[in-house]
Amino acid sequence: MTLKQAIAIALKYHPRLQEAADNTSAARQQIGQARSYLGPQLFGAAQYLRSTDNGIANASYYNPDGAFPRLSGTNHNLPSNDTSQSWDTSNNYMGGVMLSQFLVDFGRRHGFVSQRQFEAAAAAANQQLTELDLIFEVSQRYFELLQAKRLIAVYEKALEQRQYHLHEARVKASAGLRPQLDTYVTQAEVERAQLHLVDARNSADDGKVALDNALGLSDSAPAYEPADVLTYYPVNDSLQGLLDTAFRTRPDLAALQDQAKAMGAQIVQYQSDYYPTVNAVGGYSALGTGTPAANNFNAGIVITWPIFNSFLTSDQIAETRFRQQSILRAIEDLRQEVILQVHTALLNWQASLQRISRAEKTLAASRAELELAEKRYEAGLTSIIELEDAQRSYTYDDAEYADALYGFSVTKAAVDRATGRSLAGL
Repeated sequence: MTLKQAIAIALKYHPRLQEAADNTSAARQQIGQARSYLGPQLFGAAQYLRSTDNGIANASYYNPDGAFPRLSGTNHNLPSNDTSQSWDTSNNYMGGVMLSQFLVDFGRRHGFVSQRQFEAAAAAANQQLTELDLIFEVSQRYFELLQAKRLIAVYEKALEQRQYHLHEARVKASAGLRPQLDTYVTQAEVERAQLHLVDARNSADDGKVALDNALGLSDSAPAYEPADVLTYYPVNDSLQGLLDTAFRTRPDLAALQDQAKAMGAQIVQYQSDYYPTVNAVGGYSALGTGTPAANNFNAGIVITWPIFNSFLTSDQIAETRFRQQSILRAIEDLRQEVILQVHTALLNWQASLQRISRAEKTLAASRAELELAEKRYEAGLTSIIELEDAQRSYTYDDAEYADALYGFSVTKAAVDRATGRSLAGL
């Protein structure tokens, strides 16, 4: 399994990303909810009441929704000038439909739609941030597994070499050419190599479990082996180019910018309270104590205007402006953090390349030292201590070289994470 395949699996199966995707979808549905207030609203109502029928004198008014007018009537079964009250009840039926269409409100409803659009864009940016973090996590776990596999090879080779030294020491000790001490020294080194190999294999098993978790598969992961190898190449990226990419690509910056725009849209909503809201209404109702019912139609314009609300609107606008300003400050703070992250990641990446160069030269020198110590021991010109010291140094330097290769890969992944450019391949 290549790293690219591992990333694709994680982006498909990891529940953390699926959670972020669901939040984005929910935020997008809110756009449709906001737009619904721009279109016509049609609803019906039906009632049955058993009630008294005492008159209410001459009155005509709308309910708060402007749906059905209450019209004056007469005292049933009583002369027109009889205003006495009765406790007798009768059936009352009502049914009707009402249509309302928003006309103008000086920005409130359109501002509400814009706010939801910016909030959905911020949610989508947060989803991308989750993808970015997940890609880095998978890359890091993948390279850790590669490092563990390489260390297994290092310690397997070290064990093989020490077993050869043990065989050689036993042969020489049996022939009386070397003291028995050589056998015990090499036997101890073999056991140490076995111990290091056990630790390396355990680290590989731990790395496999960690990578399975990063893939979102955990105990359902199939058997696989990493197909890539730890390698390196020249670093040609410039700091300014990486910063330009980061400022253009980082989803957390985009999320904050969209949140600031959402606050601007909310300010427009609150400012609309300084102006009237105009709706066109029309309806039909049938009311009566029996059949046939009294048919009533109505149509008109409803204008509402909050002339004075004890400075509620001005305080709401001021609050939202401060919240928007806070987000703008957060954007500037994040820009500073991005510069730090990118610069540090680039320096670490460049340093890892230098570390590889030094590790290569050190390993070559250790190999030459070990070969010379083996020849000297075979010729009886040195002790087993010198040979095992050379072997120990070579094994250590070989492991350090593997660690340097891992450092290059993981710091390169950190650069991709800091700049957001790992999203470009999706």
